Parts: sequence; C-alpha cells; structure tokens
Amino acid sequence: MAASRELPVWIRAPLPSREYSSVQDLIRRSGLATVCREAHCPNLTECWSRGTATIMLLGESCTRRCSFCAVRTEDRAGKVDTSEPQRVAVAVRDSGLKYVVLTMVARDDLPDHGAEILTETIRQIRSLSPQVGVEMLTSDLGGSHPALEKVLGSRPEVFAHNIETVRRLSPRARDPRASYDRSLGVLRRAKETGPPGLITKSSIMLGLGETHEELQAAMRDLRDAQVDILTLGQYLRPGGQGYLDVERYVPPPEFAALAAEARALGFRGVASGPLVRSSYMAEELYRKAHAPTAAEAI
Repeated sequence: MAASRELPVWIRAPLPSREYSSVQDLIRRSGLATVCREAHCPNLTECWSRGTATIMLLGESCTRRCSFCAVRTEDRAGKVDTSEPQRVAVAVRDSGLKYVVLTMVARDDLPDHGAEILTETIRQIRSLSPQVGVEMLTSDLGGSHPALEKVLGSRPEVFAHNIETVRRLSPRARDPRASYDRSLGVLRRAKETGPPGLITKSSIMLGLGETHEELQAAMRDLRDAQVDILTLGQYLRPGGQGYLDVERYVPPPEFAALAAEARALGFRGVASGPLVRSSYMAEELYRKAHAPTAAEAI
C-alpha cells in the first residue's frame, strides 16, 4: 500500500541564501547540468547555499529508465559534447571549490560508456585546480572492466556507485540493464584494482517496501565489497507517471539507528536521514573515511 502523498513534517527544505544564487549563476553561465536540478534533489537549496553542487556529465538525459529517477530517458545516438570537460574544469576553478562531486547519466550508446569524458574531465580539473579533491559517482559502465579501469586511472579521491535499493527490489526499481550483483561487482573491483588509498562509496534509498533484515543484508554486502562510505536517504517519488510509489516515510529516529548499525559494520563515513542523497556532505564524509582509524594510527 502506497504512503500518503502528503509529506511528513520532517521533510522540509531550507530557504535559499546568497551563496545559492552565486552557484545558480555559475551553473547557468557555464551551461552545465547538475544532478541537483535534473534529479530534483531535495538538498539542492542547502548544498547550493553552502557553495557546492554535483555536476552531471555526458548531458541531461539518460539511456536507461529507472522507476525511481527523475532524469529523462532519451536515445543519445552516440552524441557527446567534447567541450564539456573544459567547461567543467573552468567552472570548478572559478567557483573556488576545494572538493567537487562529478556524476553522470548512463550512456549505453557509447562503446566506453562515457569513460573517456569522465577521465578527461578529471584531467582538466587537475590541470586548472590541482588542489581540488574529486569524487566520481558513476553508472555501472555497462559492467566493462576496461571502462572502469580507465576511470580509476584518473585517480579520483572517491569512487562512488549506488546499489540504490535492496536485492529483492532492485529488478523493480532499476532499468533491466542494471543489477544488484553487477553493482556490487563494480564496487568490489574498484577497491581491488583502484589506486592505493581509494575511498569507495554507495547509497541506498529507503521507503520502497524493504525490510530491516533486507537493509542489514545490503549493508553487509557493501562491507563485503570493502565499501567505505554509505549514505541512506528517503525515496521521494518524482512527479509524473511511471514512477514507484513511496511505501513508507521512514522517521528520523530509524535513520539514526541505521547509521549506528552501519558504523558498527565498519563503514568509515555514514550519512543517514530523510533528505540525505549520495552526494550529501560529500567532502565531510570523505575526510572521515580518509582519516586513519585508531588502530591504523598506532
């Protein structure tokens, strides 16, 4: 049974600030897409007001159709904007950011699934802003090992890929070209073959009908893949037809309890709350995960 369409009192976005307008103007001038706007992220106001944004590469439309995602689906026919990496790098430099999150739409129409654009964007950012930390949130890259290794070769500080939901609900929520096990494999291979010290990260949506036991199993699966950072947030149904209904609005105390469970499993950075998304407080979570543990410091 779907939950009421009326949002609970704990799901509220803050009002914009002056910094929000500055980021908005920079994004508009640069002609860039952001997952903040394209995916209707509830944290857009908060993050832009803090002077941060998640830049979405390879266009504003996706070749896949997932039942939870607001990004539109389109046949891209292999079209790529080769000026995008330079425009992103200039925008990052002009913004004064110290940490940037890059994400992407799925590009199954490209032989390398977009890996070349991702790596060139990171290269351009390193050239213009060598002090900036880079987090790369990718698709599953079609399960291509060469594409993954190309992205890892650009040496992002954080490699992120989202499993999105628990195993049972994955076929219902995600495009048929994605799978729970492929996503775990991407994360596992990134940790095994990526540069030394690479931090890996994933995210799970709540409120789709998952059980507590299924969430625990998903968190254990991620830890078995040596994932360092986990974010947990409430699924919010986009407007329009064809999207999954919200089965339940999870209250903040349950998110807090899940965060404690995740830390006990060994995740080194955890963000858990109704409005948390995969890029929420990204730099802070990276700092936590990158810091040595007490055992490592001895």
